[in-house]
Order: sequence, then structure tokens, then C-alpha cells
Amino acid sequence: MKKYYVNKRAQSNGDHEVHHESCRYLPLPENRSYLGEYSSCGPAVTEAKRTYSTANGCLTCSTDCHTG
Repeated sequence: MKKYYVNKRAQSNGDHEVHHESCRYLPLPENRSYLGEYSSCGPAVTEAKRTYSTANGCLTCSTDCHTG
């Protein structure tokens, strides 16, 4: 299980990226919201979409959930 976070700040394309706790692109604490502990990125992205409809997996740490 990994802890997942969503970036409060949208990327230039409008996406709010979902990262796990050890991602090198994990936003600073003031720019992220904790989503919970999950065994994969799918449920974390689903949870993030409850707040940010444009949530997307990070290309680096949540590749399986990144929709380009």
C-alpha cells in the first residue's frame, strides 16, 4: 500500500496529477491533498476525481493511470 496525493495546482493542460508518496515530482505539502492509502493508482485517481474532475495519474509514478 502506498500513500497517494493529488496536486492542488492544475498543470498547464488543466490536469490535477495524482502522485504516490515517493514520487520525485510529489508537490510541496502546501500544494497537495492526501487521498489515502491504496494498492494501485486507480482508486487514488477515482478519489481525486471527487474533487478535481480533471485528475490524472502522474506519468512518472502512476503510469497505469496516466491518460496523456
